[in-house]
Amino acid sequence: MLTIEIIAVGKIKEKYFTDALKEYSKRLGRYCNFKITQVADYPDDIDEAKREAELILPKIKGHCIPLCVEGKQMSSEELAKYISDLTVLGVSHICFIIGGSNGLDDRIKAMGKYKLSFSKMTFPHQLMRVVLAEQIYRAFKIINNENYHK
Repeated sequence: MLTIEIIAVGKIKEKYFTDALKEYSKRLGRYCNFKITQVADYPDDIDEAKREAELILPKIKGHCIPLCVEGKQMSSEELAKYISDLTVLGVSHICFIIGGSNGLDDRIKAMGKYKLSFSKMTFPHQLMRVVLAEQIYRAFKIINNENYHK
């Protein structure tokens, strides 16, 4: 079964975000092995992204997709096709990376097979996990021709 992992910097403190992620994790369980891996953040460190990269790099497996503002934007349908195409190619692990408040270190961006952007705007990394989980769920609904996508 395909594993989809989100590696994200920092812990989620708000219960409404953790509740939303639990719900999407439950929904995604029928389509993939979905997991979220958290690494520590260093918000007061001048080399924040570099220090966080040291924690992220050893955790990256499979097809790496960093989320960054300079990445390409895609529609929900395009994300669904991208995930579907990867599985046809035999990819068994897709790893999305969400950085901390100073973004991602260039080493992680360079590892990306595809750099994904949700917007030119900046989002809180805690909220971005929920948005990404929802879009992954939406992608599987599209792939399976199931009612959800509008």
